Formats: sequence, C-alpha cells, structure tokens
Amino acid sequence: MENFKKYAYENRRFIVIGSVIFVLLVYIVRLALLQLVDSNYKASADNNAFLRKVLYPARGVIYDRNGQLLVYNQPAYDVMLIMREIQAFDTLDFCRTLGITKEVFDKRIADIKNKKLNPGYSSYVPQVFMNQLSSYEYGALQEKLYKFPGFYIQNRTIREYTYPNAALLLGNIGEVNRRDIKDDNYYNQGDYAGRAGVERSYEKWLRGKKGIEVLLRDARGRIKGRFEDGRHDEVPISGKNLTLAIDINLQILAEKLLKNKVGSIVMIEPATGEVLCLASSPGYDPNLLVGRKRGKNYAMLEEDPTKPLFDRSIMAMYPPGSTFKPTQGLIFLQEGVITPDKLYTCARGYPYHGGKPACHGHGSPLALIPAIATSCNSYFCWGLHDMLDSRRRYPTVQEALDKWKDYMVAQGYGYQLGIDLPGEKRGYIPNSKVYDKVYKSARWNSSTIISIAIGQGEVLATPLQICNLAATIANRGYYIVPHVVRKIENAQLDSIYTHRKYTGIDQEHYRVIAQGMRMAVVGGTCRGLNMRDVEVCGKTGTAENPHGKDHSACMAFAPYNEPKVAIAVYVENAGFGARMAVPLARVMLERYFHGAQANSEADVESLSNTVVKATNNNNRVPR
Repeated sequence: MENFKKYAYENRRFIVIGSVIFVLLVYIVRLALLQLVDSNYKASADNNAFLRKVLYPARGVIYDRNGQLLVYNQPAYDVMLIMREIQAFDTLDFCRTLGITKEVFDKRIADIKNKKLNPGYSSYVPQVFMNQLSSYEYGALQEKLYKFPGFYIQNRTIREYTYPNAALLLGNIGEVNRRDIKDDNYYNQGDYAGRAGVERSYEKWLRGKKGIEVLLRDARGRIKGRFEDGRHDEVPISGKNLTLAIDINLQILAEKLLKNKVGSIVMIEPATGEVLCLASSPGYDPNLLVGRKRGKNYAMLEEDPTKPLFDRSIMAMYPPGSTFKPTQGLIFLQEGVITPDKLYTCARGYPYHGGKPACHGHGSPLALIPAIATSCNSYFCWGLHDMLDSRRRYPTVQEALDKWKDYMVAQGYGYQLGIDLPGEKRGYIPNSKVYDKVYKSARWNSSTIISIAIGQGEVLATPLQICNLAATIANRGYYIVPHVVRKIENAQLDSIYTHRKYTGIDQEHYRVIAQGMRMAVVGGTCRGLNMRDVEVCGKTGTAENPHGKDHSACMAFAPYNEPKVAIAVYVENAGFGARMAVPLARVMLERYFHGAQANSEADVESLSNTVVKATNNNNRVPR
C-alpha cells in the first residue's frame, strides 16, 4: 500500500512538471510568433508613432506629333481615413461639408469595412473615403478637418484633355479592381490605372513610381512633423511623357467628317508605320470620363445603342469589298497564275458561274491593270478559279487555298497586326478546314467560295488592316506594324514598331498593282481622288451588307512615287465607295498635303452634315 501511494505521488509530480513545461513552451512559441512572424502588433505600434503617407507621382503627359498638348494633369484631392483613429465627431457637419447624405456616409464606411469589396482593408491602413474632390470642395473641408479626427486629405492628380477628340485612342483612367491589385503589387485599393487606349497600353510608362512621406505622431496621434527630417522619405518619380504619331488636326477633321455617320478613317505614314489619324464614329468627349461622374457617364456611354465606346478602326470586322482585290492580284502574280497581260472576259458578271458575282459595264476582255482600275469582279474570280481548281500547281484544292491564306496573312490579314492599343480584332481569313467542315467532304472548289475573290463571303477585315494594305503597296512589298506612339521620354519603342515586315511577294508585282490603283484615280472608279499636284493611287470598295444598304469603302496612298501617306475610309450603309468614302478621303488627303487652306469650310460642313442612315436596299453590285 505504501509503495502504491509513493508511485501515485511520483506520477502526479511528473504530470505537474510536464504541464508547467508545456505551458512555458506555449508562451515561448507565442512570443516568438508575435515578435518574429505576426506583424499586427508592430503595425499597431508603428501606426501609433508614424503616418506613412503615399506620395503619388505626376502621370506622364501626352503630346501629338507636332508638340500639341493632348492630355495633362490637374490637381485633385482624395479624402482618406484610418478607421482606428476615428473618434466621435459631427457626421452631419461632415456630410454637409462634402455635399453627401448620411446614408451615403454610412454606406461608404460599411463598404470600406467589407473585406469582400475591399480585401486590403485594415483598421491601421489608410483607406479612400471619397475621391477626386474639386478645389472648392477641398478648401471647404480643409478648414474643418481638425473637427474630424481620423480623416485627412491626400493630394492626387486627374487627367484633363485639351480637345474633345481622340477619346478612344487616348483612353481613360479609372480605379483599379481586385484583379489589378492581385496581378501587380504596385497598386493598392483606391489607386488609378489606364483602362483603355494609350492610357492602358502604356500604363507602366505613364504611371511613374510612388513616393512615401513618414510623419511622426505624438501620444494623442497628432502629426508633429516629418520623421528624422525626412531621412526615410522617398520622392515620387513622375511618369514618362509620350509623343504620339497622331496629328491632332487630322484627327479633328476626320471626326468632323464622320459626324452623322458610322465608320472609321485611318491614316498611316508608310515609311514608319506611324498612325497619323485613327478616327471612329460615333465617339465621345474624353472629359466625360474624368472626375466623380466617370461611373455614371461610362454607364450612359455603355448603354448607348450607337456604341461610342466601340473603336471601329481596330475592332469592327467588315467585308473589305473591292479594296481586297489588290491582294488577289498580288497572289496570282506571285504564284504564276497570271501575268500582268493575262486577259479574262467579263459579261457584266462572272461567266463561269452563270454571271455571279455580277459586274458593271466596262471593256472586255481586260488585263490586270484595267481590271483594278475598273474594279472588275470577273477578273479576280477567274484568277481564283485558275489558282484553286487547276491541279497543275497544287495536288488538292485544300493545299491551294491554304497557300492563298498564307499570302493573305503575310499581307496583314486574318490576325492582329499588333498596334499598340488594346482590343484590336484579327479580322477573318478562312482556311481549307473551314470549308471541309462546312461542306462535310472534299467536294468544294472555287465556285463554292467565289465571293472571297472580291472581299465578300467569309472574309472580314478591320479598317486598320485595309489602311495597312495601302501602306504595304505604297512601300512596294513591306510594312511596319502600325503604332500610335511615336516616342517615349528617355526610352525606346518596342522593336516591332521599327522593323520591316516583308510579305514574300516580289516588288515588281507591287509596281503593277500601284499602276492599276493610279489608273483607277486617273480614269477609273476612284476618279474623285484625282488631284492636280499630287499623284494619288486609290481603290474603291462597295461591300455587300445583308442587313441593309451596302458599306462604302476606299483605300489610297500618295504620291505614286515616294509615298508619304496611306488612308482607308469605311462608312457603314453609305452605298458605293465612290459616293461617300472617296469624298471623305479626298478632303483628308488635301488637308494632309496642303494644310487647312486646302478645303473650303463649306465643303467640310456639307460632308459633315450628310446623314447616313441604314436602309433595306441590298441590290447593289460590289465595286
């Protein structure tokens, strides 16, 4: 019995000692975590002693190619708060000062605390309560700020636009979302970033680098000045300035000409790939998306049935119509399907296919150059027939069509060109697999898909791609990827915007096509572009539209030798290319070569005031 008691006593002693050791270990581990891992207490202590105030850099400004200021910065002010520092104050006075209701105040406080809406929330970290105060609102709040403990004002800048033009090209800035914060640790809740256009694609250049100011607090949380005379501060670094390739005067004119119409005007400098004008209609004033009304105005634009937020110059995919024919002539020449002197017949339509596609009256038979000048549909249908259906060149129609597509891609169709703007569409060029799938067998030939020879059927292109073709012909066989930014301050452009891209088609064939386009202006379908002192080369296009009246298109370059500019105009539902697209292109080219004095204000106003409406008339011959 005595031994048993002694044994029980020994066990209890070990249990007590073990419990004490366990508790000590728990305390030691917890202390280690608090001191070495958990930063909450350190953050609390630091926030008691310091206020780390973010200093936002000035965003880079944007100029046009001639040094005209397009986008600049104006001061703005954000109301910030640190939740744990808020003490009792007169909320009604606060709301009256900022011009908001008590309900709005309560909702904003709730949203800030909601970690689903604000995953970066901490009661120790500054949060945005209200952004982009005007100078008047800032002044009214600043006078009373001492009454509202926990609130302070953060200096920011907002964008201002010199002109009510080029909104889709320039883009806009808006508050970052959770994905932005997750993808880039530069951003915090309440920061702003480019959401569209140049502002988005050159965001990392424009935004600069944030700075920080460390302010010392006293025991009551009042700011006593800079900690250690600013030794730990970091100065913000301003963003890089951009010089665009855009000529704002051409841009303004293009947007004016497109008023009351739906479409696009694009101009490119062939030698450099610099985009001189990138107009889309309808558009909007970029100043609508600035300030606290940005969200409301954006929703209004988004709901507008005319889609002013849709950049038709790079996003709209249209049938290119007869502007496509030069690409066909180049392919047929390169593959030896035709020579420049090859004659094909036309009987107001493609004879081999029962007169379809139809054509208009002109001489027959005819060679390639007059076929381009008169925009003969039959000529290019014959060429596609001889390329796809003759087994002398390719063992199957599939191989022939895929070779055709390869040439089309090399000329800038079917894929994104790579312009330095977000949202560019690729257009569409079909390959043999598309038709194998559609027709469920290998039994299809040129007649099955003959519309692609004249830029109809499944073929789709953006106005930018059409203009790039004109630039490629102007250069006689190469292009430089179109780009809207000409220069980045103290930095180099991406090399894709300086290197030539050759199409693989011989230069001599481009000379033939250029002659055809020159003849189209001198005495063909593009006569409206003829100028006394500038040799313009052009090609009209009338694209069939199953939903209404045909689309009016035109592409051109000038001068014939040593070209300086290429242009494409595309107007929805405007009929023949010569009827609307050519007059618009004529005014743009005159302005480019001769300045403002080249066009009478009456002519510009007349074209601007011409309203183009959709109709149900679709019985037009593509030209």
